[in-house]
Order: sequence, then structure tokens, then C-alpha cells
Amino acid sequence: MVKKISKIDGHLLLKLARQSILQEFKKENKLESLKDKIPSWIFKANRGTFVTLHKNSELRGCIGNIDPVKDIFTGIKENAKHAAFSDTRFSPLSFEELNETDIEISILTRPETVDYSDYHDLIEKLTPGIDGVIIQKGYKSATFLPQVWEQLKSPETFLAHLCTKAGLLPDAWQAGDLEVLVYQVQLFKEPPCGESDALSHNKA
Repeated sequence: MVKKISKIDGHLLLKLARQSILQEFKKENKLESLKDKIPSWIFKANRGTFVTLHKNSELRGCIGNIDPVKDIFTGIKENAKHAAFSDTRFSPLSFEELNETDIEISILTRPETVDYSDYHDLIEKLTPGIDGVIIQKGYKSATFLPQVWEQLKSPETFLAHLCTKAGLLPDAWQAGDLEVLVYQVQLFKEPPCGESDALSHNKA
């Protein structure tokens, strides 16, 4: 049974993400005080984590690790900075932009392989809105977090865009030779403009 993070602790992890970015601007340094408030098990539990930034409801950065190679605290801290400054799709975030940027964090379950016979069976085994999906073929791979279902609601469209992201043809998912894995997330996000209370959507 995967241990869930409470709404209060999710709120602290959102603060951790924001403070990690602020630290790079040398504006604030409250990381040490946050460490004292976060439960000790979060420093020991290795989980995949993603940090996503939105500015004016548009994506402004998203970086994470799928495999549980880092503890939750370290993953959030590092991925927040990477999302702000190292996502090659965007220029590095400025301090002025941070004040207009909302932060979202995803805590992942361990990915599990989907055994499927053909593309009809694959669609049947995916749960829109709940499953994050990883596809792999040779050295090509890509993932979409469960939140992406909000924009790509049908499994066919979701998989076609995911194949394109991986550098494959949009209909590659129909061939039946992709390795497919799914995971779920526990999602926490700031209200617009970084207001004080975090919203929690538990999907793990």
C-alpha cells in the first residue's frame, strides 16, 4: 500500500518547490525551517516526482523523474529548480515571472507494465484522468502525466500525441509493439498567483 501525503504536507511540499526556486534568485532561504515541518518519512520514501509551472494558465516548465530514484523531498527540490531554469522548451524563469507563476507537484506511484493483446485491448486497460502513461520503443520513450487527459480526453488522441512526443508516428500505438506502463499521481497545486492555500487532488 502506497503511503499517501496529507493535504497539509502537500502544502509544505509546494512551499518547498517555491522556496527552492526563490533560493536561486537569492531572495529567500526558508528551506531549513521547512525541513523541520516536513515528516521524516518523506526524506526516506523514494518516489517519482514532477514539478510543473504555469503562467497565465499556460505551461511554463515541467521536469521530473518517473523512476523512484530520489526521496520525495530531494525530488521536489531539484525538479522545481530544473522546471524553472532547465526546461529547454522555455527560457529560464525570471524573478518577475515567478510572481505570476503557479506551481503544481505530482507524486508518482511505481510504474506498472500493461499487458495487452492489441490496440483495442490497450484502450480498454487505460483509465482516462487517472493513469499517467509511459510508452517505450527501442531508445524512444515519452510520458504524459494524468493531468494531460484534461486536454486530450479520448484515449486515441492521448496515445497519438504521446507517440508524437516520443518521436514516433502518431499511429504507432496501433501496431501493438509498444511497451506501455501506467502510474497514478497524488497531485497538489497552488491556486492562481501562488495564493496561500494548496489544493489537493488525491489520485494515487
